[in-house]
Amino acid sequence: MRKIAVITGTRAEYGLLYWIIKGIHDDLELELQLIVTGMHLSTEFGMTVKEIEKDGFPIADKVEMLLSSDSEASISTSMGIGMIGFANSYKRLKPDMLIVLGDRFEILSAVCAAIPFRIPVAHIHGGESTEGLIDESIRNAVTKMSHIHFTATEKYKKRVMQMGENPENVFSYGAPGLDNINNLELFNRDDLFKALKLDGQEKIGVVTYHPVTLEKNTAEKQMMELLEALKLFKDMFWIFTLPNADTGGRVIIKKIKEFTHNNPKQGKAFQSLGQLGYLSLMKNAEVMVGNSSSGLTEAPSFELPVVNIGDRQLGRIRAESVIDVRVCEMKPIAIAIRKAISLEMKKSLQGLKNPYGDGCSSGKIVEKVKSIQIEEFLIKKKFYEIPS
Repeated sequence: MRKIAVITGTRAEYGLLYWIIKGIHDDLELELQLIVTGMHLSTEFGMTVKEIEKDGFPIADKVEMLLSSDSEASISTSMGIGMIGFANSYKRLKPDMLIVLGDRFEILSAVCAAIPFRIPVAHIHGGESTEGLIDESIRNAVTKMSHIHFTATEKYKKRVMQMGENPENVFSYGAPGLDNINNLELFNRDDLFKALKLDGQEKIGVVTYHPVTLEKNTAEKQMMELLEALKLFKDMFWIFTLPNADTGGRVIIKKIKEFTHNNPKQGKAFQSLGQLGYLSLMKNAEVMVGNSSSGLTEAPSFELPVVNIGDRQLGRIRAESVIDVRVCEMKPIAIAIRKAISLEMKKSLQGLKNPYGDGCSSGKIVEKVKSIQIEEFLIKKKFYEIPS
């Protein structure tokens, strides 16, 4: 029986991995080794490990690594602590393969620790670009340390191959997070408002804003500009989802909580909505504002207009639903929101095709990690030269 270790460190990432985890868990020829780390184990970020336990998946190990600070030194220290924890995990569990998703620092620690154990790594969402983040460097490093690649688009597949990865081990199956849209029974407006304890009359907008980690000390000013823009829309009720444990994240959380406390009729904040709640929110919202990858990946499936602020997602493929605002200032953000909620914009997005796939990728990924031959040549990587 092939033992597949899956790493998850955040609520959002777990949601994207859910159907892959379930597919492995339900397959009689595979053994799931779920390793939980990062924000899942933090009371400050909602102890979302409880959601995993509620879903009924056995947790093979918990790797504590997150310090109670978001400074540069704390993040680096957390990475070191994580490497030690993952090394102990791999020594005990002896997985045949590792599955990781994305570009967070927890994932870098997990993959670095796997190298001496000669564990083949399957990486999801390589080849993408987020030019304003440390994630850009982390993602590319993880790609080079991985052996099997599952990209979200053909363009991203080509980028991974440009990095010297063997085309025979690069598969463009689409974004697995879209599988939730097909497989979950999303809330209608009434049920969503009941779940969020809203009175049911408001037009709602989603706000997900994360710190731009390659910029120093900009998070507070950017968040203040964004909140001033949101205040201008008196007939809109803003649902905030709080950011991850990145450098600068805590000041954003502080500003959001101040806004919702001082303006209870204009907004409400949530630590974690889960995939069902978050996707249901996008399904019923008028607009999405912020700099989250979900605005580019999942939102097009709902024909939801997105105001994407700053450089955090610069370089990623986007649908016509995305309105880019390069500078995080009140005036251009407000202009973009007005355009996004216009009837003209709504009509233009009817029949929109999502460039990230059709929501059928998780099953393909599970079948590939189940069937691919784990031979010495897979571990001993060579730089693949693309023919000129």
